[in-house]
Amino acid sequence: MVRLPKANALSKVKDLKINTEMAEKKMKMIKNIVEAKDLTKTYQMGDVEVHALRGLSLTITQGEVLAIMGPSGSGKSTLMNILGCLDQPTKGKYILNGKNVANLDRNDLADVRNRQVGFVFQSYNLLARSSALSNVMLPLRYRRNGHDLPQKKAEELLIRVGLQDRMHHKPYELSGGQQQRVAIARALVNDPAIVLADEPTGNLDSKSGEEIMDLLLELNQEKGVTLILVTHDPGVASRALRTVHLLDGRVQNEQV
Repeated sequence: MVRLPKANALSKVKDLKINTEMAEKKMKMIKNIVEAKDLTKTYQMGDVEVHALRGLSLTITQGEVLAIMGPSGSGKSTLMNILGCLDQPTKGKYILNGKNVANLDRNDLADVRNRQVGFVFQSYNLLARSSALSNVMLPLRYRRNGHDLPQKKAEELLIRVGLQDRMHHKPYELSGGQQQRVAIARALVNDPAIVLADEPTGNLDSKSGEEIMDLLLELNQEKGVTLILVTHDPGVASRALRTVHLLDGRVQNEQV
């Protein structure tokens, strides 16, 4: 009697079970770092109500690179401010790294922002009279329970972004690309859950812009930090894994 077919069938069942278990394990490892549900934001301008966000919902997974695009008035800046804990929605739920932060008081929101969010701005936003090293250390100094070795960590990040020879230079002694590298190091110094990059290449020439985007994506791969790019530039958006287009305070469409 030949029983090989039965053995092969059992082997296939076993392999299928292993593959299924691996897939389930992988799915469990995928974590939603951002869950925005039915966000609305209304501003009162005299007697007029301005609806900046109109029931917007958005989910971002841990380690994802997402671009947010849209014309002026689409709600990009308002959404960025809410995702970055700089502002709160009028209505809706915002869960950041497992915690609903939509209704926190000002002090608690500032603490979440300091620990969970890193910012990279178009204009760098560096302290003009402070060295690159001091600028990178700044978020650690504002932390309620400070880092044990703030200078060491800041130095390591500046080395990683290629500024080992510029640590003690002030912003006016650095090029635009170098200033943005300082800003990237500062954004990462608290090991944030998300990094919000608002037009990160907007003030740079094309070569420096490409270098900054390469660096951001390398750090995304190395550290697993979620990167959210808010941009008008299709070239920047094309580097993301997913692009969300906003219009009139809502998600108009998504592209993968």
